[in-house]
Amino acid sequence: MKKEDYLVPDKIIEHFDITKHNTVDLLESMGKMAFQARNLHRAAKIYDLMLNDKNCTIILTLAGSLFSAGLKKIVVDLIRNNMVDVIVSTGAIIVDQDFFEALGFRHYQGTPFVDDNELRELMIDRIYDTYIDEEQLRVCDMTVAEIASKIEPRPYSSREFIIEMGKYLAENNKGEDSVVRNAYEFGVPIFVPAFSDCSAGFGLVYHQFHSNGATVSIDSVKDFLELTKIKIKAVETGIIMIGGGVPKNFTQDVVVACDILGVEAPMHKYAIQITVADERDGGLSGSTLKEASSWGKVETTFEQMVFSEATIAFPLLASYAYHKNKNLTRERRKYNDYLNLKLETVAK
Repeated sequence: MKKEDYLVPDKIIEHFDITKHNTVDLLESMGKMAFQARNLHRAAKIYDLMLNDKNCTIILTLAGSLFSAGLKKIVVDLIRNNMVDVIVSTGAIIVDQDFFEALGFRHYQGTPFVDDNELRELMIDRIYDTYIDEEQLRVCDMTVAEIASKIEPRPYSSREFIIEMGKYLAENNKGEDSVVRNAYEFGVPIFVPAFSDCSAGFGLVYHQFHSNGATVSIDSVKDFLELTKIKIKAVETGIIMIGGGVPKNFTQDVVVACDILGVEAPMHKYAIQITVADERDGGLSGSTLKEASSWGKVETTFEQMVFSEATIAFPLLASYAYHKNKNLTRERRKYNDYLNLKLETVAK
């Protein structure tokens, strides 16, 4: 078989559109059921509370192969409709999936029942039942390297570098439906605490290896400090966690960071997690929100675990919140502007 036999144009992954699917009645009915249906209903109610709490800053965390699976436009619509203020994500979602598609490339429907050795020979990467062209991914790597070569060589937080990626897309009229570009245009910070663990890592390694002088680097401590500053300014916060991993813990940890800094800041007031991970092995992704309370991270009044796969639960949750809040009047916080202003003040 040839590459085009796998990467078929009419098999492109399409992204779920919450604006076209109203799940309010569905989730209200699920609230009268049991198990994860009722848990998802309660999670939707908590998200609704966050959106209508004028003092609440909403942080969305993302882990797993979410955008390659068709969930990208959901996050774009949350940004455009002022339903999220901060994003914390894995690098693969933001770079290998979102930025990759913004450059004009696509993910394709496939199958796990395939000869992976043949895929390797054709330079096709597989994400369970989804295919991606490795040669196109290399273009994504080199685009990151190109961006790094054109900006001031210094340590950047991942947020600062992702702003440069959004600026690149805007200036080159690419990625109208990109999370990176929309976050840049609406002032929503994106943090990727493990930034080198993705296509961006390859691009930055290439940049540093071929540089004869000062280089761009990513300062993960700066990430932590910047998100902590957002928590200090926001005071009241709510978190929506899709998956677990580093983004989940990074976001929860800012409460403890405030305490260590001697700054009084309340635990996250609202918290939702959608995951299929189990808590019994002590792993981070499955640790419950009640467990996080023992660490002083999350209040337990408005918290809800939903044990469901993200491509099922996240569209239902987001659609419910969108259609319940079409006349949303909450303040757009633009934390990128706030953090950039703080940096400029320090520089002066």
